[in-house]
Amino acid sequence: MSAMNRYSALIDACVLGGALKRNIILSLAEAGLFRPRWSDRILDETEKSIATISKGTSNTARQRAAIEKAFPEATVPLGADINVTGMLPDPNDEHVLQAAIWARCETLVTDNLSDFPQDVLDLWSIEVMSADVFISNAVDLDHVVAIEAMREMRARLRDPKYSVSALVLKLESQGLLHTADFFRRYENLI
Repeated sequence: MSAMNRYSALIDACVLGGALKRNIILSLAEAGLFRPRWSDRILDETEKSIATISKGTSNTARQRAAIEKAFPEATVPLGADINVTGMLPDPNDEHVLQAAIWARCETLVTDNLSDFPQDVLDLWSIEVMSADVFISNAVDLDHVVAIEAMREMRARLRDPKYSVSALVLKLESQGLLHTADFFRRYENLI
């Protein structure tokens, strides 16, 4: 792992739930561009999200086990002793912020941006980012490493196997516009 992996990011369940986002983000983490963090409760919510997205056809326990095996150091305690009661619009999200604070993450990656007001996260020097912006920032850390990580990820995709052009269209359809631009720009290398 490179020195770049000192950057920690808490990944919310809404990001981990989608297969393509999960694959991209975890491939970049595996390449050492950052250290992913989450709590057991976030992984519980991830399993529920995967089940909902797949309409119950995915083996969510197997997917969770694969995430935990690939990143055994990523699971952090809930941080229940950190009081953030009433600071977020949705009390059900307080555990996400508690885990980010406990893990001393620089970034909280979520697609529910309005649930994590930046002025609240500023109290702990945590920046909230969408998955798309986070991926864009991560690949900008080292294009060579990111391109190799995306090439390896694409090679693992078997069902279905995507051309880069088809992957770009899928990324765009999921609102990952910055990520799609990166894939398009380096299409011949990915």
